[in-house]
Amino acid sequence: MARIFFALLILLSSVSCQTEAKKVPVDLLVVAKQIYLKAGETAQAMVIKDGKVWATGSQKELESAYKPQATKVFEGMYIYPGFNDAHAHFLGYARSLGRVNLVATQSWQECLERLQNFAEKNPNDFLLGRGWDQNDWESKEFPDRKALDSLYPHTPVLLKRIDGHAAIANQAALDYAGINASTTVAGGTIDLAKGILIDNAVDLIEEPQNDPERDKELILKAQEYCIHAGLTSITDAGLKKKDIQILQDLSESGELKLRLNVMVSDDSASLAYYFARGPIEQPRFRLKTVKFYLDGALGSRGALLLNSYADDPGNYGLQLKPTNYFLEMADSLSHQKWQMAIHAIGDSANRLATQIFGVGYLHNRNHRWRIEHAQVVHPQDLEDMKALGVIPSIQPTHATSDMYWAEERLGPEAIQYAYRAQSFLDQGLVLPLGTDFPVEDINPLNTFRAARFRVDANAYPEGGFRAEEALSFDEALKGMTWSGAYASFEEEVKGLLERGYYADFIVMDRDLKKLKADEFSNLEVKATAINGEFLYSL
Repeated sequence: MARIFFALLILLSSVSCQTEAKKVPVDLLVVAKQIYLKAGETAQAMVIKDGKVWATGSQKELESAYKPQATKVFEGMYIYPGFNDAHAHFLGYARSLGRVNLVATQSWQECLERLQNFAEKNPNDFLLGRGWDQNDWESKEFPDRKALDSLYPHTPVLLKRIDGHAAIANQAALDYAGINASTTVAGGTIDLAKGILIDNAVDLIEEPQNDPERDKELILKAQEYCIHAGLTSITDAGLKKKDIQILQDLSESGELKLRLNVMVSDDSASLAYYFARGPIEQPRFRLKTVKFYLDGALGSRGALLLNSYADDPGNYGLQLKPTNYFLEMADSLSHQKWQMAIHAIGDSANRLATQIFGVGYLHNRNHRWRIEHAQVVHPQDLEDMKALGVIPSIQPTHATSDMYWAEERLGPEAIQYAYRAQSFLDQGLVLPLGTDFPVEDINPLNTFRAARFRVDANAYPEGGFRAEEALSFDEALKGMTWSGAYASFEEEVKGLLERGYYADFIVMDRDLKKLKADEFSNLEVKATAINGEFLYSL
């Protein structure tokens, strides 16, 4: 009997060893209460190999088939594909960390106080800041430069409005740029008495550049904040060659872990350089898109409208370059491997952008050309957008930031077709979601809340602003993950947690699908992984 028992032990041991030997070696097994693989599909566990998802299923199934080097169990937690911000200004955000922050100021006086506090702690030959919004102030009027001239008679000061489409400059900054009574600029306006510059006029003052080490320090700090917020991919919506090179170098050195999709700004020297070399398509750094500005912003009354501003009769906004220029560029890009993205906010600008895209469609049916913002789109233009496969790249938090004054600016008719979301999906369009940070906060959960419930951080207004445009949970999740990947031609490797896709994911202790609008304020990402590497974990 003892011999038989011993033989059975040897046999069982042999079978067990053979079973173990048959298991596929992988790098990591991840287990959670629920893993959202994509909109409408979940699993309990996934295995990761070489930075990609290898398989998904139950913990028992995967343990029986795979041999992981490590296992991470997130008891009672939820995993989602990493958030992809489809329209932001990552480098601009990084540099803003070294400038005076004027976001959420309630008056011009508060702006001045923040500026003085910043200047005392950061002595500089040129003072820069961004974030003021006169629509948040009691007066609602643009400020003037008198106080800046008094405080800083010899130091140039340039303070940009939150959207970057307007700025205030003191006399020293105007002198620095050579701006005077004879200065004119196409696609922009100058109010010399107040020091207010709008749209193309803002670019007349060239900002001094950081030294390379300072830029690197700020970029890596910005990356840390973005990863903590759950961002794994970001589209930087428009940079010139010298700035693109900074990000590309950091990405190729391995210091920049985020996946970046960078758009080339409409700058002749930058375009000539990259057109001669062709698109860049690396796993963590892509450059395939050219960004154009057709109009300005609604907040500074630069958005190009079909009818004049309700609160400024006779003002239709600004078209920043002639129509023929955009048509010529569209024709040129359509014959190359470059994607065209047009900033268009007003209904007139969106109509014109759609017509321009018709040129590209003649030569390339899969051009995936994008309208950045698509903020006010007339109902008559939806069918044309559908026919041309236009991608409306929207930022849901713009709706919840502008809702307090948008109708006053647009009027009761146009507000009914502004800040669309669901109506784009109803047309069958792919709808990537972003923030436009640093215009808005970097937190992608704010985007999620605004897309799902159409409310601000205080869950206002009850029922939501233009609630008929709200997205479902699955639609919002898709918009913040896969749709952004589609818009950058990466939908087969990014945005889902399925076999062959990058293992980019976040961990949270709440089920976003079950949360109400007022439950988003205190949410916190518990861990973020890119390529299966945990870059942040509480």
